[in-house]
Amino acid sequence: MKRHLTVAIATGLTVALGVSGCGKGSSSDDGGSDGKSIKFVAAIYDDNTKPYWDALIKDFEAKNSGYKVQLEMVDWTQMDAKVKTYIQTKQAPDVLNYNAFSDFARDGLIYKASEVVSPSTLGDFTPTFVEQAKYNGEQYGLPFISSARLLFYNKTLFKKAGIAEAPKTWAEVRTDAEKVKKAGATGYGLPLGPEESQAEFYSWAMNNGGGWVDASGKWAINQPANVDTLTFLKGLTQAKLTQPNPETTDRKTVFNQFAQGKVGMAIGGPFTKAGFIDPVNKGLDFGVAPLPSKSGSEHNTLGVMDVLAAFKKSDGKNKEAIKKFLDFFYQKENTSRFLSKEGFLPVTRSAGDALSSDPYMKQFVDALPTSKFAPTSNPAWSAVAGAVKQDLGTSVAGKDPKKVLDDIQKTAEKSG
Repeated sequence: MKRHLTVAIATGLTVALGVSGCGKGSSSDDGGSDGKSIKFVAAIYDDNTKPYWDALIKDFEAKNSGYKVQLEMVDWTQMDAKVKTYIQTKQAPDVLNYNAFSDFARDGLIYKASEVVSPSTLGDFTPTFVEQAKYNGEQYGLPFISSARLLFYNKTLFKKAGIAEAPKTWAEVRTDAEKVKKAGATGYGLPLGPEESQAEFYSWAMNNGGGWVDASGKWAINQPANVDTLTFLKGLTQAKLTQPNPETTDRKTVFNQFAQGKVGMAIGGPFTKAGFIDPVNKGLDFGVAPLPSKSGSEHNTLGVMDVLAAFKKSDGKNKEAIKKFLDFFYQKENTSRFLSKEGFLPVTRSAGDALSSDPYMKQFVDALPTSKFAPTSNPAWSAVAGAVKQDLGTSVAGKDPKKVLDDIQKTAEKSG
């Protein structure tokens, strides 16, 4: 969400995750928990994230005498490398806020969801997200936040460029980007840096009949539709219709430029307004539209879900403290507060009602039920996503798109 959004949010990630190298069934450390102290690693979505967790943890500790939560905040651009180190050194936190979980479940590193939250909390998760949080039919991931991606466009720049409405086709995207460029701004903001290039690419590929897997579930990363998609994005770059160096640009940079009125179009989520636009320019005149497709006949939406994963300790003493903390966080008022501060969509029924009356959020909520998600239940996804973040952007910097996707396909097939 990531920001999955952020979250996928970024200095130069130089290695794929490759966390599957841990021995199956091994615990994440030597079990040093005192039973009441846990470590929580949280992703930084924006400037609101740390103050939220600081306040929540203070409240939790005041209401649960003796229990302590050590908080570590990690930027999404650093998160993959951090997680790899946690696993390889067997220093995983007790609770991790991340965008993957299935490889941890496969390797026996994390608790089942039913072991670390109460039945009432477990039953409050929206079924769509529960399915995305399963490995081999069992729920391991704890849905944390969700998001849907749509096209943001600057109405002021569009008016200045003589554009009447948001583009529906790829051809219209290119034409509109050319007009915006002539009007003095960047036509399209293309973030293919290591923060979240997998989300940006999939948002385009799914609207060209492409994706990560074929109908049978086998990896199909180098399929013709994906090559065609990457070639289109490379064409935008070569025509200088994007910002310079998309291969090293992360979404937070694009969003900041969009908020400053320097970018005509960019793909964003519900968090874009609260996290990026409002802090810079609450008066920005922007619109939100379905993602353009190559044909213009259908418009698919990317769905994103981040999770919380609870890691086992060899003595199992951390389970009670984890359960207390997670049940506390998933109380309606606490999750709703996080969603309202960060601008994400709910993963629980109880937190969903608060967003139904907000017209801005409603367009994302309406898109979510039919959204397409990355194959996060496949344990190989972490390695694939890492390879995408590392290599995909090189295609717009000069490499052959087919060769880039062939190499990522090999990584996927090698990983499982």
